[in-house]
Amino acid sequence: MPTHSFLLYVEDPMKSAEFYEKLLRVPPVDASPGFAMFALTAPTMLGLWKRADVLPKATVPTGSNEVCFQVESKEIVEQFLESAKKIGATVLQEPMQMDFGYTFTVADPDGHRLRVFAAS
Repeated sequence: MPTHSFLLYVEDPMKSAEFYEKLLRVPPVDASPGFAMFALTAPTMLGLWKRADVLPKATVPTGSNEVCFQVESKEIVEQFLESAKKIGATVLQEPMQMDFGYTFTVADPDGHRLRVFAAS
């Protein structure tokens, strides 16, 4: 089953992971200097991404977030992009391959970042 992730941009993912581990009372399922991930209620995940490593570069103030949706294939990523364009989403990142998968990023009318990806 695909997961849906909420990403928070942080200065130090390891330090933030310590905080969230205490807050959530669960250890991260993954933790590194650049990223940490927590499993929330299935199928939802919370990610802590090192702000300096975010692509496209975040231009929003600290404390902003990104909502991610995982799909099954690159073709579905492309379909989501076309649908997003049709409803007026602003494209922030054209589809590209990144470490975690094939992805694009758009902004909704309020500027909230939305990412769709197919995992590698």
